[in-house]
Amino acid sequence: MTQTTGIRRELEAAPAGAAGASLRPAVDWRSINWKRANRHVRRLQRRIVQAQQQGQKRKVRALQFILTRSYSARCLAVRRVVENPGRRTPGVDGQKLDTPEKRAQAVQKLSTEDYQPQPLRRIYIPKNNGQGLRPLGIPTMQDRAQQALHLLALDPVAETTADPNSYGFRKERSVADAIEQCFTLLARSNSPPWVLEGDIQSCFDEISHEWLLSHIPMDRAILKEWLAAGFIERESFHLTTSGTPQGGIISPVLMNLTLDGLESWLAKHFPPRRGHLVRLVRFADDFLITGRTKELLVEEVKPLTAEFLKPRGLTFSESKTRITHIAEGFDFLGKHFQKHGGKLLIKPSRQNVQTFLAEIKATFRENLHSPVDRLLMELNPQIRGWAMFHRTTTSKKVFSYVDYRIFCELEHWMQRRHPDKSLPWCYEKYLTQVGDRQYVLQGSTLDRRGQPRTIRLVKAKDVPIKRHVKIKAAANP
Repeated sequence: MTQTTGIRRELEAAPAGAAGASLRPAVDWRSINWKRANRHVRRLQRRIVQAQQQGQKRKVRALQFILTRSYSARCLAVRRVVENPGRRTPGVDGQKLDTPEKRAQAVQKLSTEDYQPQPLRRIYIPKNNGQGLRPLGIPTMQDRAQQALHLLALDPVAETTADPNSYGFRKERSVADAIEQCFTLLARSNSPPWVLEGDIQSCFDEISHEWLLSHIPMDRAILKEWLAAGFIERESFHLTTSGTPQGGIISPVLMNLTLDGLESWLAKHFPPRRGHLVRLVRFADDFLITGRTKELLVEEVKPLTAEFLKPRGLTFSESKTRITHIAEGFDFLGKHFQKHGGKLLIKPSRQNVQTFLAEIKATFRENLHSPVDRLLMELNPQIRGWAMFHRTTTSKKVFSYVDYRIFCELEHWMQRRHPDKSLPWCYEKYLTQVGDRQYVLQGSTLDRRGQPRTIRLVKAKDVPIKRHVKIKAAANP
């Protein structure tokens, strides 16, 4: 299929006159054929993958050019922005795409000609470990749509060139895949016993702009505009000289492209035939590297990894990077890995359990005077979601412990609601027996049809343990 044929087909998918920025007519958001738009974009993405696999870089750039100017891709880019969880958080211009008319206008305005991004809005959110704040750069809605548009063209290249055992911020890959790969590397009797737990210092904020502009396979003029857009904090403008903003739609893929190649770099210096057993598992900027001896990891692997990171403007976070023996155990992605008598056990980490129970406690406090059904609708998704996240590992005992702690919080909640009543009185008022299970918190609500429906507090231990089947390393979505 020629490039001209691809352009002709794409133009046929758009309304008449939708090819050029100056000729684009008004767009009716409600009448967009999403199935057809997805089909056209997916076809172009497949062609980009094929060209990348064949090493045809000029063809890749030509297909990316077609895709970023297609009507279907522009519609899908705006749709992604308005369906994201952050759709209610505006940028510095305060604009939201909250009506069909505004969304249609955003599609019409989405053009790479004379594009000038606006500065980011800087906000801060608490870090997962509760220590300090994490800076986020919030682009405007139009800039987010522009990033989503170019991401459609960049994703096929990123997925094709990605490290086989990189799992963070990638389609069809999850934490469970990374955990299963760790199990594969560490569970055998002859598996490497030492692990380098790597963490990169402020990865998103420190990536070298020069390296990105030299190596990222996308429109460099657009990328340069994004990187140099700056940010506004407390009504003051600040320049950005490094990093890609956390909060940008395309930032996770840029970070992955920056770190891709580390696995092949290690394989080149430590071939499997030499028996070093140096293997990498990466999830975003957190990674594990296995090794036969501690000296190998300290004296060779860690310096080589630092050498790989240096041109990219990145360094190790010394406070979070450590070398551990598998018998001592270590935490990775919310799980605790440890061998007991030669058998590898993976279960929820203590910090992950404590964080989850703190969230449950906060939910009880926030719903002290709420109806029971409101409390249940808040708690059940939290409990079920956490248990589903850990269902692929050895978690049954931890689930029982979590259920016990949740029941203790429930007792405290009932006593705070009725300080003058006894605990047996609270049991009789709020709890019931279901089958052979006693003391079950129960409420009622209405389903989608308006019919009454009984809801009960779910238990983590009721979620069955199920082994996860890891995605194939070379799979390309």
